Amino acid sequence: MEEKGKNIKLVLEYDGNAYHGWQRQKGEISIQGILEDKIGVITGKRAKLIASGRTDSGVHALHQVCNFLTKTNIDPGSLKKGLNALTPPDIFIKEAEYVPLSFHARYSAKSKTYEYRILNRREPNVFLRHYTWHVPQKLHMAKMRECLSALQGRHDFSSFRSTGSGISNPVRTMILAECHLSRNGIIRIVFEADGFLRHMVRNIVGTIVQVGSGKIEVEKFLEILQARDRQKAGPKAPAQGLFLSMVRY
Repeated sequence: MEEKGKNIKLVLEYDGNAYHGWQRQKGEISIQGILEDKIGVITGKRAKLIASGRTDSGVHALHQVCNFLTKTNIDPGSLKKGLNALTPPDIFIKEAEYVPLSFHARYSAKSKTYEYRILNRREPNVFLRHYTWHVPQKLHMAKMRECLSALQGRHDFSSFRSTGSGISNPVRTMILAECHLSRNGIIRIVFEADGFLRHMVRNIVGTIVQVGSGKIEVEKFLEILQARDRQKAGPKAPAQGLFLSMVRY
């Protein structure tokens, strides 16, 4: 019987501004592509990384998880040190460890948490332009919280799913949906669910901002959720405000 090798789990963070998303694509610079190439430099064989989720172009990660199989005897600590020496400064490996062969970064996950950041003040901040969505008009937090509360539980999220996902079942369980306003004018909208559809968080945020700005009422948002029709919802929020913040197993 052929030896399957060992399974290595990586936990990393990255600034997605300079990358064409997580997934390796021909002719584009991606997080996956850089990591697989650098693992190849260290081990002599390029790995095939499995991620908890594929972040889009411009989306960031505070806690991305991936794994790969290897037949080398590389020490995880040495791998972490080597990768951090070879990768650009906007990618950082936080953890590296051996895990059981049964571990799968995507399918073993119990939940994922995304955070969306909005700079809600009149003036922009040039240093936050790649990490927040600047919305100059004051947003109504109470109405936004009412919408977020309605999202919790098990729902069909078809109204907030972009086409091209390849996933047939649009039903997900939203464990947590809440927002917080900090003193510097940044609104943090946090979502934890057992899974997310394509652009689901950004589509929800784009619609909730319409509620917060008074373009639509809370009742309309609830109707949009029940409609199961993407055409009924608001525009997709820009990528730069989105962070993958946690994956739980």
